[in-house]
Amino acid sequence: MLPAQGTAREAARGPGIRVPGARTPDASEAVPPAPAVELRSVSKRFGKVVACDDVCLSVRRGEIHGLLGQNGAGKSTLMKILTGLVVPDSGQILIDGGPVDIGDPLAAARLGISMVHQHFSLIGRMRVWENVTLGEGGRVDRDRARRAVRQVGERYGLAVDPDAFVEDLSTGERQRVELVKCLRRDPDLLILDEPTSVLTLAESRELFSVLRRVTRDENKTVILISHKLDEILHATDRVTIMRGGAVVARRDTAETDVRELAREMVGRELSKWTAASAVGTLDALVEPASATPPPRGEVRLRVRDAHATARDGRPLLRGLSLEVRAGEILGIAGVEGNGQTALGDLLSSLLELDGGSIEVCGSAVPAGRPGAMHAAGVGVVPEDRHVSGCVLDMSVAENLAMADIGQASRRAFVSPRRLRERAATLIREFSIATPSPDTPMRRLSGGNQQKVVLARELAAGPKVLVVAQPTRGLDVGAIEYMTERVYRAAQAGIAVLLLSTELEEILTLAHRIAVIHRGAIVGEMDRAEVDLERLGMMMGGQAA
Repeated sequence: MLPAQGTAREAARGPGIRVPGARTPDASEAVPPAPAVELRSVSKRFGKVVACDDVCLSVRRGEIHGLLGQNGAGKSTLMKILTGLVVPDSGQILIDGGPVDIGDPLAAARLGISMVHQHFSLIGRMRVWENVTLGEGGRVDRDRARRAVRQVGERYGLAVDPDAFVEDLSTGERQRVELVKCLRRDPDLLILDEPTSVLTLAESRELFSVLRRVTRDENKTVILISHKLDEILHATDRVTIMRGGAVVARRDTAETDVRELAREMVGRELSKWTAASAVGTLDALVEPASATPPPRGEVRLRVRDAHATARDGRPLLRGLSLEVRAGEILGIAGVEGNGQTALGDLLSSLLELDGGSIEVCGSAVPAGRPGAMHAAGVGVVPEDRHVSGCVLDMSVAENLAMADIGQASRRAFVSPRRLRERAATLIREFSIATPSPDTPMRRLSGGNQQKVVLARELAAGPKVLVVAQPTRGLDVGAIEYMTERVYRAAQAGIAVLLLSTELEEILTLAHRIAVIHRGAIVGEMDRAEVDLERLGMMMGGQAA
């Protein structure tokens, strides 16, 4: 249990970390408690780009503080400054009222600051307990580490098998490992970057319930970065909103709503039919894009009785069957880990079938044969753009050409001029924010990386477009853009298969909804006839 004054880390602060000269108030003075963390007039430039412009942020001890902003607003840079990954050009950081110098991540750790990043930093071929103890000094006690994983999992509602190999875990389970790895250090200040983007609704609620308890009972502090505005509204006490590297608004969350937060983030009102997907609440759903069903077109994609198993023999697909017609969006709803990833891998030629068949425009396509699905006219936006959607160390132009290198080739050789010209055209068409076509992909924001992947797949002229978790981890503006682009693809006659654990996203976009449970489709309904209670029962595996 931490003391209320928040000075439990005082002894751990190494020499040179606390800056001398902080005044100690007289006990008789009626002075409010110092903030747990305070950033004063912090600025940071990267060349001509102003990442943070005179930013002030104050977070109280014992509160959950929301930090909002579109990609590129300065949130990540600000948190990297706080965790010692980036050195500010100017400004001051105070912890519990005392100025500190956070020159590197070790200094931040000694001050009790820990961060769970949005993108995973795990080693797939190592076990969970080995990943959790990475970076710790001294001899590692395996049994103690395994017990610690279980104890943290039980305490925070993040149960995970300590002996499992990370590469065998679902995306949601890997996020749990990242959280356990951070929470095991028992930080005073915990920074969470999109912590629930791959968690189920129940897991998200449990996590925030526990965070609320530890902030209240143990006087800890949490900074929450999330694109789900409804989540911010219900999980935080106060919120700071950034735009263009500066703070544009501060709100007590009890005195605001999701539409005001969205408006402050993007500087304008969101379009009505994308509002629910963008803010993460069914209450905002005013006019779904799917209100008018498309004309009944030809069957573009047919999966019949698909069976598939993992390398360890676990069943992934158990007789899954579905059809998607030209011009329609079929949304696959389900709790994370029920076969969505396997279905996406199947349609990416990454998974072989033990039984069943796949047809594209009436022609059979062999499963698991590299390039077969693409050649048949299937475009895929994968659920993890960093793992299988792009190559971060290659340029934007090279990533845009990966699906159809022939467009940038001449006499069997890649033409740098054609490569850049084609990239420039797609950059304009898809509003990709990048300094140039030669910029490495890793320098783009998450939303612009996703635009590159979508642009590449649509430029190939697919008959079928598979979009898996298309807005995961994106900000409000990027979510709105992706939602509208997917809808326009269907309007152009493409058969769209939408794989998402965001029910709001599916209800916004899909013309039909099919529910996946334990690797099989257990029911479906038209969007106009959706019964949320029945839908929820099917997602939970109950007959409805």
